[in-house]
Amino acid sequence: MSTVETSIAEINPADVDFFTDPDVAAKAEPWFDHMIANHPVFREPKYGVVIVTGYEEALQVYHQPDVYSSINRTGGPVVDLPFEVVGDDISDLLEQHRSFFPQNDQIVTFDPPVHTDHRAILMGLITPKRLKENEQFLKDTADHFLDEILPKGECEFIWDYCKGYTILAVADLLGVPVSDHGMLLELLATQPGPVLGNLELQANHHAGIERLYDYFSEKIVERRANPQEDVLTGMALSTFPDGSLPEPIEVARIASNLFAAGQETTVQLMGITMQRIADDAELQERLRNEFSLIPKFIEETLRVEAPIKGSFRLVKRPTELGGFDLAPGTVLMLLHGAAGRDARVFDDPAKFDETRPNARQHLAFGRGIHTCPGAPLARAEAVFTIQRMLERTSSIRIDDGHHGPADAREWDLIRSYKFRGHTHLYLQFDEAEPTS
Repeated sequence: MSTVETSIAEINPADVDFFTDPDVAAKAEPWFDHMIANHPVFREPKYGVVIVTGYEEALQVYHQPDVYSSINRTGGPVVDLPFEVVGDDISDLLEQHRSFFPQNDQIVTFDPPVHTDHRAILMGLITPKRLKENEQFLKDTADHFLDEILPKGECEFIWDYCKGYTILAVADLLGVPVSDHGMLLELLATQPGPVLGNLELQANHHAGIERLYDYFSEKIVERRANPQEDVLTGMALSTFPDGSLPEPIEVARIASNLFAAGQETTVQLMGITMQRIADDAELQERLRNEFSLIPKFIEETLRVEAPIKGSFRLVKRPTELGGFDLAPGTVLMLLHGAAGRDARVFDDPAKFDETRPNARQHLAFGRGIHTCPGAPLARAEAVFTIQRMLERTSSIRIDDGHHGPADAREWDLIRSYKFRGHTHLYLQFDEAEPTS
């Protein structure tokens, strides 16, 4: 009997390998619900990872970056530290051995004070003013892709729409010239998704990340030598809080991170939301009749189906969490996807309610110093995509030929302990009658 078929009451978490069980990878909600109710903090026996599913317990970790390092955030449950853990604080040892960890040059793995400096540069790129300027591009780009797919009456939504749309959204936000958009689409939209579910430590970079580094480094050097009235010049002239000028590669890595970290998860969010809309005619009709519900619908989707199921932390000094004493070197996994189902915070959490008043309290975008800086852009991309899809169609449906009948759907899902989403989503639709 699979984990999914087992009733929640019968689950023994010690018998479930969260990191390799394919049933949990495909549908983790029963396991999440059992863990929150019975083991909001749990030290699983196989790898020794402390798994955090409880909402308040996760917040405690988020808000203590002096205790919990993000250096292993993108890694896996297996960490063979390249040093002996001695003393009550391994912060300095971690920094001395940073090159051992995957994506060690990416801001998501930085700890203060280095993180503080680089975060300041990043937030200077994603200002409310720049996001507002980006809106018309998002709307126009949505229509550009829809002009291609709607006349066909069907599409594979992930690759025909989401991949290209999300790449161009970040490109415009960063001021990448339109003449270079084709290069980015060729570089990124054709790359396979990240290697998912691996237990061993690995760099796990997209194949094109180094080319992005080269591209942005070159642009930074050019704009510093010949400033222009554009976003790239603003990026090139950005300084750390102390007034010092970053090396071009430092700025390039920050810009590239928006592509590498944000693009894939936004694709997943858009796929999950569109699957719900296409598979629920009543929900679709409510959203068609009341566009103001779309942002609330997106937040509720993030609460129950966070595209990033979780990320890792490493204990730097002795602490206590949920009744467990944690020693330096302990690996934690924060399960954002589970915390959104915590009944201590969300009433009737298993129910999907697009009008839920506190849905935005979810942890899908993290919290604290590592709150996802691209969250406003991801939200805007999803809102404009859903709105234009609804405005330009009279019906959106799941393609039964690919996914089976409504009572027996077979989804093409990412099977991973880290990510949730569709590898492919086949839709059918009818175009709306043109308005006079």
